[in-house]
Amino acid sequence: QVQLLEFGGGSVQAGRSLRLSCAASGRTFNGYAMGWFRQGLGKEREFVASIRWASGSTNHADSVRGRFIISRDTTKTTMYLQMNRLQPEDTDVYYCAARPGAVVDRTQSAEWDYWGQGTQVTFSS
Repeated sequence: QVQLLEFGGGSVQAGRSLRLSCAASGRTFNGYAMGWFRQGLGKEREFVASIRWASGSTNHADSVRGRFIISRDTTKTTMYLQMNRLQPEDTDVYYCAARPGAVVDRTQSAEWDYWGQGTQVTFSS
């Protein structure tokens, strides 16, 4: 059974950086895509970025491209989201997701099968 566990959320000041991690277990992930979504209070879950596990090819949402970078370490079965130049509008709960099928163009949350519990990113003044 696929299990995903996020780490690394917290409070950060605007303009600073934060790195989220997602530890995956339960199977081998070749042939899978993994991704990050985020959800604010009262909002729909929004696609952030995805990565093809085997090749490392990526896709980033327009809202984060150039600021956020998705990556993975296959030896640790861990995915990362490096978030730079954070802004108050980036305040959300961030979720790790996985789905079979090695494509990175699935941006709707309903297209993803496995989810972590989420990690909160907030801003401090």
